[in-house]
Amino acid sequence: MSTALPGPTSPPSGHAVEAALRVAEAGGPLDPREAEALLAARGLCDGDPLDRLLRVASAVRDAGLAAAGRPGVVTYSRKVFVPITTLCRDRCHYCTFVDTPLQLARAGRTPFMTEDEVLALTRDGAALECKEALFTLGDRPEARWPEARQWLEAHGFASTLDYVRHLAVLVREETGMLPHLNPGVMTADELADLRPVAASMGMMLETTSRELFERRGAVHFGSPDKDPAVRLQVLEDAGVAVVPFTTGVLLGIGETPADRIESLLAIADVARRHGHVREVIVQNFRAKPRTAMRGEPDLALQEYAAALAVARLLLGPDLRVQAPPNLSATDDDGAELALLLRAGVDDWGGVSPLTPDHVNPERPWPHLADLARWSAKSGFELRERLALQPEHALDAQRWLDPAVAPAVAALAGPDGLAVQGRRPVGLAPRRPAA
Repeated sequence: MSTALPGPTSPPSGHAVEAALRVAEAGGPLDPREAEALLAARGLCDGDPLDRLLRVASAVRDAGLAAAGRPGVVTYSRKVFVPITTLCRDRCHYCTFVDTPLQLARAGRTPFMTEDEVLALTRDGAALECKEALFTLGDRPEARWPEARQWLEAHGFASTLDYVRHLAVLVREETGMLPHLNPGVMTADELADLRPVAASMGMMLETTSRELFERRGAVHFGSPDKDPAVRLQVLEDAGVAVVPFTTGVLLGIGETPADRIESLLAIADVARRHGHVREVIVQNFRAKPRTAMRGEPDLALQEYAAALAVARLLLGPDLRVQAPPNLSATDDDGAELALLLRAGVDDWGGVSPLTPDHVNPERPWPHLADLARWSAKSGFELRERLALQPEHALDAQRWLDPAVAPAVAALAGPDGLAVQGRRPVGLAPRRPAA
C-alpha cells in the first residue's frame, strides 16, 4: 500500500505574504486566506517575513501572559507517562506506540498494565514530585483484539474505559497524583462518566483533513477513530461536559496549508464557545522507524515556526500554545527551542524525570535544569503547572468534580500553578505493590 504524501500545493506569492503580514502587524483579524499565506513566511534575518511574523506572535503571547498575571513565564507539567495499553484498533501510518498481541506476548507483557504496575510507577513518580499521571493508550483495543477483550473480562471490566476509570480512582486516592486521561475518542456519556475521576482529559484533533482519512494509503485510512468529524464531536462534547481539555494539531503528515488553518480555526471556535480548551499542542511530525512513514521528511524548522506563530495569532493571547521540547533539537544549547519561544510558545507540555515519551521513544525529554536554562536565555522563567491550566484550577467549582477538586487544591498555589517541590500525598492507605 502506498503511503506517499500528496504533492505540494503552489505557495502563496510574496505579495500575498506581505499583505497578510501588514494585517497581522496592524493587529487586525486574519481571514483564512491571509492566515494560510503567513504559513509560507520564511527568513530569520531582521525584517524577513518570518522574523516579522515571529515578532507579532511574541507580542500577542506576551500580552496574554501579562493579562494572566504571569508575564515572562513558560510552563510545563511534571508528569509520569503511564502507557495503560499499547493495543489499539487504529492503524495510523506514523505511529510506533502500538503493538500487536503477538508482539506483547513475545516481550512477556500482558495486554494491559496491571494495577500493581500502575501504582508502582505512579508511586515512584510521586516520590520525584511528579503531579500529573498521564494515562495514554490505544483506542478501544477490545474492538479489534480478542486478547484485549478477554483480559478485561477476566479482570471484571466491561471495557478499556471502564478499566481506565478504575485506575484513575486508584492512582488519585493512593498517590495523590492528578490523572490526565488520553484514551482517544470518547462519547458524551463516557466523558461524563470519566469527569469525576480526572483533573483533565485530552485528545489531539490532529487534522480536519478528510482526504487523509478517506484516501487509500493516506495516514489515517483504516483508522475509524481518526475520522475528523468524530474527533470534532469529541471536542464539542468535552465542552458541554465541562471537562478541562487539551487538544492540538499534528503537522507534516500530508495535510495542506489550508487544512492546517481549518484545523486551528476549528479548535479556536470550540475553545471560544466552551472555555474548556486552554492549551493547544502544535506538534511537528518526526519520522519513526518501523512505521509506514519512516521515509518521509520531518517537518522543516522554519515551516514549524511559521505554523506556531500563525497558531498563536488564530488562537489569541488567552490560550497556551504548547510545543513538545523533545521533538526539537536539544543538542544545540537550546537554539531551536529559542526559535519556538519567538514563535509564541508559552508551554512545554508534560516533561518526566522518570518515564520516557512512549509515543516518541527515540526522543528523550530534556533535563529540566537544561529546559529552565534555555528558557531563561530567551527571557522566560520556567514554572511548573498542574495537569490542568491555572484558569481551570482556580475555578474548581465550575471545572472540577468535587471528588477531584481537593487533590488539585492540595498541589496548587494561589496563582493556580503547581507549588514547586510539593509531593502528592494519597488519601487512602497505601497498598503494597506486588
